[in-house]
Amino acid sequence: MSLKLEDLDYDLPGELIAHEPLAVRHESRLLVLDRKNGNLEHKKFSDIKQYLKAGDVIVVNNTKVLAAHLVAKRKSGGLIDLLFLRAMPEKESGGKIWEAMGSPIRRLKEGEELDVEAEDGTTYSIKIAGFMLTEKKERRVLIDLSAAKSAFEFFSRVGFAPLPPYILSKRASLKDLKEDFKRGNDIDRYQTVFAKHPGAVAAPTAGLHFSDSLMAELKDMGVHVEYITLHVGAGTFKPIADSVEDHKLESEQFYISKETADVINKAKESGSRVFAVGTTSLRALESAALKGAASGAGAGTGTGSGIGSGMGTRYNTVRAVDGESTSLYVQPGHEFLIVDSLITNFHLARSSLLVLVASFADRESILKAYNEAVELRYRFFSYGDAMLIL
Repeated sequence: MSLKLEDLDYDLPGELIAHEPLAVRHESRLLVLDRKNGNLEHKKFSDIKQYLKAGDVIVVNNTKVLAAHLVAKRKSGGLIDLLFLRAMPEKESGGKIWEAMGSPIRRLKEGEELDVEAEDGTTYSIKIAGFMLTEKKERRVLIDLSAAKSAFEFFSRVGFAPLPPYILSKRASLKDLKEDFKRGNDIDRYQTVFAKHPGAVAAPTAGLHFSDSLMAELKDMGVHVEYITLHVGAGTFKPIADSVEDHKLESEQFYISKETADVINKAKESGSRVFAVGTTSLRALESAALKGAASGAGAGTGTGSGIGSGMGTRYNTVRAVDGESTSLYVQPGHEFLIVDSLITNFHLARSSLLVLVASFADRESILKAYNEAVELRYRFFSYGDAMLIL
C-alpha cells in the first residue's frame, strides 16, 4: 500500500504541543495500540510493565544530545542562530571543522569571526571556515573550532539544548534567549537518563519517558534492557517535501555491540519479543537485520548467523555494527525482521516518522489512535506523551 502526503494529515490544536517536560518522566500518558485487533487502551507510561514479561528485550538508544544550539554575534552586532550538526571527516579537517545550519547566513564571509557568550559572561570567538552545499543544495556553514580544546566541552559551556522549532517558536526570540530559555533544565531533560555517547543533535524522544526507577523495575522483572547508539541528525525534523516515495533521509551513524546482538538473537530464537524504544532504535535494528532461513537438525549457531538451529526453525537475527551509516527510510512495504513492538511519541503530520509508524501498524489504526489522543488531550511531539504499538 502506498501513502500520499494527504494521507498523513490530522488536526492538532496548537495547545496540545508540549513545550515543557513533565516533572516526573514516567508519569506521561501512554496510548496502547494492539495491531492484531486495533484496540486502544489509555495508561500511564509506568504501566508499560504490564505489557512486558521476563525474557523480553527493550532496546534503547543511548546517544547523548550535544548542547549544539549556539547564538553567535557578528562584529556588526547582528545575531546568528547556529545548529552544529557534525564534525567534518578527520582526514579533511583534523576533527576541528564542524558543519552547521545557520540563520541568517547569506551575508556571512569566509574568515569572519563570531563571538559566542557563555552563561558566566565569558566570550569565545569562532571562525567561519567556509561553506558547503548538501545533496539537496541546502547551504551549510563550516565553523572552525580549533581554538577549543574539546568541541564537546565547548558546547557544554556556550550551547543550548537543540530543541525542535515547534518548541523554540513558543519559548523565546534570539534576543530573549538567555532570559526565557531555561537552559539548564532543557540540557538535563532533553536527554535520556541512559545517555552516554555524545553525538546527537536531536533527542531520541521515546526514551525520555524512562526514569532510573522504571528501568530498575524492568530489569528486576527479568526484562533485558539493551543499548544501541544512533546519533540522531537534524534531518529527523525535515518534513516530506514532495511525495512519500521520493523522500530521502540524511545518513546517521550507528553502533550495535556484539553483546547486544547476542541478547537480541537469543530472544528471537526463544520466541521472546523485541521492543524498540523509538524510531531510531527501530531503524538501527532493521538496518542491521539478517533474514532467517530454515535449516536442518543441528545446523547453524543460533546467534548472529541468520540461520536457525533446529529442524525447520526460522528466525531473524541482527548483526553487530561498529560505526556504519544508515539512511534507512521505513515506508509501506518494509518487511520488519527484528522489532515486534514499538514505543514512540506522537509525530508531526507529513513526517517520515509518521510514515514509519503507519508502516509498522497501518495508516487507519494510527490515525484512529491519533484522533483519539487529540480528543483526550494527550500532549504531542518531543516533550509529549507516548504510544506503545504492540
